Amino acid sequence: MSILMTIAEFKCRALAMSEVLIVAGDAPEAAASIEAAIAQSHPLTQVNICGVSELNSGAIAPGGAIVCPLTLDLPPDLVFPGQNVFRFCRNISAARDRVAEKLLFPVGEGSFWLPVVHTAKGPLYAEAIAAESDKLSGQLSYRQPLHLSDVWRQQLYQLAFGLLVDILNAPPATYLMQFGFVGERILFDRLWPFPAAPAIASVGVQVPDLFVCHWYCLTNKPIYDLQIISSSGIDL
Repeated sequence: MSILMTIAEFKCRALAMSEVLIVAGDAPEAAASIEAAIAQSHPLTQVNICGVSELNSGAIAPGGAIVCPLTLDLPPDLVFPGQNVFRFCRNISAARDRVAEKLLFPVGEGSFWLPVVHTAKGPLYAEAIAAESDKLSGQLSYRQPLHLSDVWRQQLYQLAFGLLVDILNAPPATYLMQFGFVGERILFDRLWPFPAAPAIASVGVQVPDLFVCHWYCLTNKPIYDLQIISSSGIDL
């Protein structure tokens, strides 16, 4: 066996011996989906899942682990590459003011989401997601794809690029930009800097799904395309 090791092999082996800290939020399905994505691509990686209270109590020290927060409710001393973006996303009113001032888009409340897989080489825009309420139980669920016209799509892509690239210089990750409609324009609601609950709609519908995409982004694994494998969606 050769003692020589390529850079790619070294990175892969280093990742296999590394640890990942998933800070779980209000959607346990999201943490489970991220854990499944890690197990699929890097089965030797040690995965630890904790809540925010455990971080606040000091019971878990991330050290050199890859930190994967799935909540905005984080202690201020948690250091990870996207902490400035998380701080921006946490203050919704300030984020809306910044978008209105810098990007000249209307702001307000919306119930639709544009997933943006922001890779090291730039953003990939996934199909939009819509919320649905079950008529009998009243429980909220999510559906992808939301079929939008090219006019709506171009506005969304312009808004997302301006926000992630021009305003935030955001690190690679999967983002959900929450939006709505006002007249003929897209309005900005807020930005989620991780695959939040609506991303569940991508599992079994999009390849790779948004949780796999998030893990790939965090580990600088290339993503070349996003494909919808289910034709069932929502028309607007």
